[in-house]
Amino acid sequence: MSHNLLKGKKGIIFGALDPNSIAWVTAERVFEEGGAFVLTNAPVALRMGQINELAKKTNSTVISADATSLDDLQKLVQESMKILGGKIDFVLHSIGMSINVRKGKSYTDQNYDWTHKGLDVSAMSFHRVMQTLYKNDAMNEWGSIVALSYMAAQRVFPDYNDMADNKAYLESIARSFGYFFGKDKKVRVNTISQSPTPTTAGQGVKGFDGFIKYADKMSPLGNATALDCANYTVSLFSDLTKRVTLQNLYNDGGFSNMGVSESMMDLLEK
Repeated sequence: MSHNLLKGKKGIIFGALDPNSIAWVTAERVFEEGGAFVLTNAPVALRMGQINELAKKTNSTVISADATSLDDLQKLVQESMKILGGKIDFVLHSIGMSINVRKGKSYTDQNYDWTHKGLDVSAMSFHRVMQTLYKNDAMNEWGSIVALSYMAAQRVFPDYNDMADNKAYLESIARSFGYFFGKDKKVRVNTISQSPTPTTAGQGVKGFDGFIKYADKMSPLGNATALDCANYTVSLFSDLTKRVTLQNLYNDGGFSNMGVSESMMDLLEK
């Protein structure tokens, strides 16, 4: 159901890969709410994904960009403003990758070259994106920038590995850069700490099915879906949340405030 919450608003959505991607579902919802946008992902992701199908469905343009390259981001921002006809109102950063996780390296036996690459892609890219937007004065006043995080930034999930560190850094960047973006440009910056969601990237984490089942049993409302996250993101892109900034916002069915649940105790006592 559309409420035209984003009618007339324009933006950039990073990270849509396939229909399992939170960024993909968010793009669909943004389009339904009247928003226009450019889709972007890394060249390798564009080759393996289905983003052109999403572009056709949402009347959007796809621009290839490596989020670790300032040159690519500069071109992306400049081209997006030309395509969209002016400054940008919203940006979604939905980017994360750990080679250590992908290769099965434990947290206590990291390949630090891989660690650095994962940090660059998953967190430092968020600073690069915002710095490029900031220096180009590319955001409209009361615009909104959102990045996707996970609760392992605050609590221990052993198999989430170095991605936990990446998410902690991501959230810190949101607060620190969000201060300057708010003070200087009246742009808000937030992160959403989402329930474990069966995306293509998430399913690469060892024990991910267990993550999902555990979180669902611990959460009084159950796990938030990709669509729930998309709807929350739409609200943060809209004018209904004009003074929400510097926040890490939990969209997790209540998991983040739980110690233990009756359903989990029932399972453990069987």
